[in-house]
Amino acid sequence: MALLPLLLVFGTGVPGCGHGDEWKTLNDEATSLYRQGQYDRAIVVAKKALGVAEKALGPDHPDVAESLNNLAVLYKNQARYAESEPLYKRSLAIREKALGPDHPDVAESLNNLAGLYYTQGQYAQAEPLFKRSLAINEKALGPDHPEVAGSLNNLAGLYGTQGQYAQAEPLLNRSLAIREKALGPDHPEVAQSLHNLAVLYQSQGQYAQAEPLYKRSLAIKEKALGPDHPDVGVSLENLAKLYKKTNRVEEAEVLEKRAAAIRAIKR
Repeated sequence: MALLPLLLVFGTGVPGCGHGDEWKTLNDEATSLYRQGQYDRAIVVAKKALGVAEKALGPDHPDVAESLNNLAVLYKNQARYAESEPLYKRSLAIREKALGPDHPDVAESLNNLAGLYYTQGQYAQAEPLFKRSLAINEKALGPDHPEVAGSLNNLAGLYGTQGQYAQAEPLLNRSLAIREKALGPDHPEVAQSLHNLAVLYQSQGQYAQAEPLYKRSLAIKEKALGPDHPDVGVSLENLAKLYKKTNRVEEAEVLEKRAAAIRAIKR
């Protein structure tokens, strides 16, 4: 029951002057493959995009940083952490030098590097990066921007994973409030915040508080993503676990069967 289902940022930016449409075409193709989960094919295309940017613009251009970030995201999704980390670090260094330390793209690099450390259980390394990413987004974009909500969600996930529930809860509540106001009550990112808050309450045995949040999150996902989307399956599974905890076995079994059917469709 992870608190960070939407952690990494995969860049889809507009190319800088000097290398035409080739970089953007490759970047768009890599992005499409990434979203389809075709990571092996996406890596091949992302490497080509990186080569085009480096050749046309030199090793220290922001477009190079974006290509490095995207390749790092792909490696991370394949658990190739040792290959991912130096790419994230180089991307971050380029962005800090070229754009300044308080640019939103720097926040993106900090977030993704923190996410890499989080995935490996290196929480002490992840926390200051998540915090700096949040501070940059708040300063650059304002306190009520959806990117700030994402940063709050990720920092809360780090705390929740470590059982620091009192620190995580206000961050998740603020993230939810920002998303509802900025995106509307039926947006998938609102569903994410509701789900994560429900996980937090369930982890503490606060089942009565968790259940309505799971149900609302599930309803939003079904409406926005369709009844057979994998994210709907995750919500069904977590709500089923809650029902089992509260001795509602028959209700849990109904949800588990539906979740299993969604997994079968995905395969």
